[in-house]
Amino acid sequence: MQRRASSAFIVTLAALLAAALPVRAADYPARPIKLVVPYAAGGPTDVLGRMVGEYLGRDLKQVVVVENKAGAQGAIGAEAVARSDPDGYTLFVTAASIFVLNPLLYKKLPYDPAKDFRLLSVITDAPMIMEVHPSVPATTIAEFVAYAKKNPGKLNFGSAGTGGTVHLAGEMFKQMAGVEMTHVPYKGAGPALTDLLSGNIQLMFDTLGTALPPVKSGMLRALGVSSTERISDLPDLPTIAESGYPDYAVSVWYGIAAPSKVPDDVANRIKASLDRALNDEAFRASLVKIGFPPLRPKSLAEIDKYVGADRARWAGVVKALNISLD
Repeated sequence: MQRRASSAFIVTLAALLAAALPVRAADYPARPIKLVVPYAAGGPTDVLGRMVGEYLGRDLKQVVVVENKAGAQGAIGAEAVARSDPDGYTLFVTAASIFVLNPLLYKKLPYDPAKDFRLLSVITDAPMIMEVHPSVPATTIAEFVAYAKKNPGKLNFGSAGTGGTVHLAGEMFKQMAGVEMTHVPYKGAGPALTDLLSGNIQLMFDTLGTALPPVKSGMLRALGVSSTERISDLPDLPTIAESGYPDYAVSVWYGIAAPSKVPDDVANRIKASLDRALNDEAFRASLVKIGFPPLRPKSLAEIDKYVGADRARWAGVVKALNISLD
């Protein structure tokens, strides 16, 4: 009799929980949302994450808390989100290096971008600036290459971590220019930029958003931009391609993802909010102001196609560089 009562209780409880799920989704968000940034504070991913979090907070009328989980080229933060409750209350600021490069460079990862995440929006695709400390006696890429060849191995370039876009941008330049430079990885672009500003390293390929302030203030010197065309923020700055390396082109996209098993209606509500952000002229202007060219909203199918094309492009680059990190 007792066993029968327990079974009835379990069935009833399961039915109540099942009935409650649509209500929970319909009421989303009923409590604060956590937005995980997989790099240290102060870098481009962190800056973008805080801007997106602020918009989501206003639009969804709920507090959005940004949490930095740096390390392992974004893998620590990615793993934490992948293992979180897929209820829409833990979101992820991701980048090309986490979704595209890590799987190409590492045989074993604690997360699987295809299985563990649902990419809801691609916010921006930003070019990179080749910038040097003022102590480097070069004002052009040609002068830098000449100096580097006279001082092989004496120049250090920083990155947000081994295997990331910033790192590979430097490796591509090393190979194309035929120069010897030492890579110094950090737990995010913020710490790398700090060491560049202090002169502890001499060079960095930095995303436009965080490169612009120190370049415009004269604290760092820009030598070239990684895009195929010059940029409006620095119209006199030549592209690396036009400076003698026509095949050089690098950019990095950033997006917002959720755990793959998040309920469809919750995912759709988050995506709708992100789409409104990308159509909001004030939000777009704020992105442009700090060097993040905003994209327009994309459907989930368009996002998959976009990431697939980027993966194919980087697969060719990684093969040409002959880099393996396992």
